[in-house]
Amino acid sequence: MKDKDQERDPEKALPKYLILKKEMLNWLHTGQITANEQMPSENEIAGRFGMSRQTVRQTLGELEQEGWLYRIQGKGTFVKEPKTRVYEEQPTVGMVTTHISDYIFPHIVRGAEATLRGKGYGMLLSSTDQDKEREQDNLRMMLGRPLKGLIIEPTKSAQGNPNLNYYLSLDYHGIPYVMINERYPELQCPCVKTDDEAGGYMAAEHLMELGHTEIAGFFKTDDLQGVHRLRGFIRAFTQRGMAVPPARVVHYSSGEKGAKPFERALAMLTGENRPTAFVCYNDELAVRLLDAVRQAGLSVPEDLSVVGFDDSTLATATEVKLTTIAHPKQELGVRAAELLIEMMERGSSGAVGQSPADVVFPPRLVVRESTRPV
Repeated sequence: MKDKDQERDPEKALPKYLILKKEMLNWLHTGQITANEQMPSENEIAGRFGMSRQTVRQTLGELEQEGWLYRIQGKGTFVKEPKTRVYEEQPTVGMVTTHISDYIFPHIVRGAEATLRGKGYGMLLSSTDQDKEREQDNLRMMLGRPLKGLIIEPTKSAQGNPNLNYYLSLDYHGIPYVMINERYPELQCPCVKTDDEAGGYMAAEHLMELGHTEIAGFFKTDDLQGVHRLRGFIRAFTQRGMAVPPARVVHYSSGEKGAKPFERALAMLTGENRPTAFVCYNDELAVRLLDAVRQAGLSVPEDLSVVGFDDSTLATATEVKLTTIAHPKQELGVRAAELLIEMMERGSSGAVGQSPADVVFPPRLVVRESTRPV
């Protein structure tokens, strides 16, 4: 006969003991109950959550089996020291990215996975789909696994870090982590990234050297990559003593990427004093804006020069091969994994004074058919 508390909760669609387990793990992850501190009694927990003692006992038993708790006969249940938790036979590393299956992300994952596998590590992969709540869910899930370390791409890094407690929990539990592409500014972990500001500058400077002055820029600014690329774009103008017309800079969020840049580009191309060149946040957007160019009855590069970013497979997949700024992709994944392995083997976490230096790849301009002199 099933315990009544294992029936499905209509709101959460989870057995109640799993809901209780999730809450208890949250206590441990956020330091509400610290190492060697005694857990509340079964009666106290049952009363607090309105569950039976059988459910509470089952939940505590699972947490003990997974290495989070230990019992002392006649005294109660206590929180285990993070360093005493037992890892699986094959040490495993977690990887959290904003996406998994599209654009440049498979290359990054492939580089990291091959490097980790070569050193005997398995990899647990998840994605946030650019959603901060899903980032929290992923971090909570990763903290609940016996992981040796983490590689993390922050979600919408320019919009703050509501999941700071979970990152602090990684430090608290002695789990080293490396961030890729960007890092939340308040964190001390190492970051492996491209110099995005230099890349934005390089894209605009290339067009200026070809004689373009009427240049429009399109940048996704809910992540710091886009913010830095925009900063570099603006710097190219200011260093030449030029002001950037406000109407020539389009900034958008992840949720707006499907419509806003296209609509603004089409309006520019069909209006008066149209620009002669576009700098795009990435190749994905550049390919999308090629449709706007066609709809306006124009062509690339005869009427408009276009520069992308990332040198993805999309850059050479259309009839117009894109000039773009190269992203290291697979090499970035390799270096992130190497850095994390160094931290794990040295026993360092993301704490101040223990983290290795950042790895910053210089940008590289790849010139193809989409740009030419005015």
